[in-house]
Amino acid sequence: MIKVEGLTKRYARTVAVDNISFEVDKGQIVGFLGPNGAGKTTTMRVLTCFLPPTSGTASVAGFDVQEHPLEVKRRIGYLPETPPLYPEMEVREYLRFVGRLKGISASDIGRRVDEVVGRCAVGEVRDKLIGKLSKGYRQRVGLAQAIIHNPDVLILDEPTSGLDPKQIIEIRELLRALAGEHTIILSTHILSEVEHSCERVIIINAGKLVAIDSVANLTNRLRGSEAVAVEVEAADGRPNPTEVQQRLEQVSGVSRVLMKDSKNGRLTFEIESLQGRHIRAEVARTVVNAGWNLSELRAVGISLEDIFLQLTAAEQTDPAGNETEKEGAQK
Repeated sequence: MIKVEGLTKRYARTVAVDNISFEVDKGQIVGFLGPNGAGKTTTMRVLTCFLPPTSGTASVAGFDVQEHPLEVKRRIGYLPETPPLYPEMEVREYLRFVGRLKGISASDIGRRVDEVVGRCAVGEVRDKLIGKLSKGYRQRVGLAQAIIHNPDVLILDEPTSGLDPKQIIEIRELLRALAGEHTIILSTHILSEVEHSCERVIIINAGKLVAIDSVANLTNRLRGSEAVAVEVEAADGRPNPTEVQQRLEQVSGVSRVLMKDSKNGRLTFEIESLQGRHIRAEVARTVVNAGWNLSELRAVGISLEDIFLQLTAAEQTDPAGNETEKEGAQK
């Protein structure tokens, strides 16, 4: 549905996007991540035909952004970080206006406005002036204008900005409902939103593509070892924490055992393996053979925050090979 090949965008001497390539399949929700200034917004503006690329190609639904920009725009719903709203218009009036601009017929416009008003939960304010709305409601009206023409592709830049927790959950559920029928690229600084909503992650840093994969695969690639949480149930004061920890440390392939919790007779440990070793089966066998109750055994992943920081850490080395300060760090 979206295909980017060798995309580069320069501003004078500044390279905002540097030779990136990726594809997004139909119906996927993809998180587009990167620190400030990484090139996310520039890439989105190229995909939405607001900016021409310096070199490389980008296409949406089979249409090149330079050769067929009108066809691309017909198939895209775009929510920039600051929604394109007219504060002097009422919500329903504005949505009718946008719908007609996007080619919705006069016979269908009323139905489409009612649909997006319901899906984006702005029914209570549909007859109010946009300029009098809270930031959260303005954000939802912005999302409504992005989906009013039922586009193939949604490109959303910080769609949950300014929303309260309940509204964030509502938008998350809306995005899940839109997936399958729509392809969605979601840029956000709220990394937990990506974990909840997105199937894949694209990470860029300093204009370069750093990673494109599922969160689970990125976790395995970065860690290179297995981590598990194990909960052992104690009875009559046994086993005690020291005894369990010592026994777990003796399991073949274990590199470290950390005591995480001791509550209501249950002892919780986090165990890390040596590089390339799988330890879950042996850990379970050790607990059971010791005569203890195994209440829980589960894999522990690296958080998306950790993945993001590891992949975007811009550490430099001097000619002698010594590590220097990270770019952007204050001295």
